Amino acid sequence: MKFFYLASNPNNQGEFKIHERECEHIPDLHDREYLGPFNNGSEAMRKAKNLNPKASTCEICCGQTVQTVFVRKK
Repeated sequence: MKFFYLASNPNNQGEFKIHERECEHIPDLHDREYLGPFNNGSEAMRKAKNLNPKASTCEICCGQTVQTVFVRKK
């Protein structure tokens, strides 16, 4: 589970970026809103869109797609 935040100020394209707590591009403490714990950026996006329709995920911390693969041993 990761902790996600929504930027309070828009970027140059007018988007309010969603960041994971450990992201190197996360805004300062006073320039972000806590969204909560989620498994990934897509889940955080669902909540963020209710707060701000111009929300979008950070390409650095939320752009990575992780797929879990289980391999059956014989």
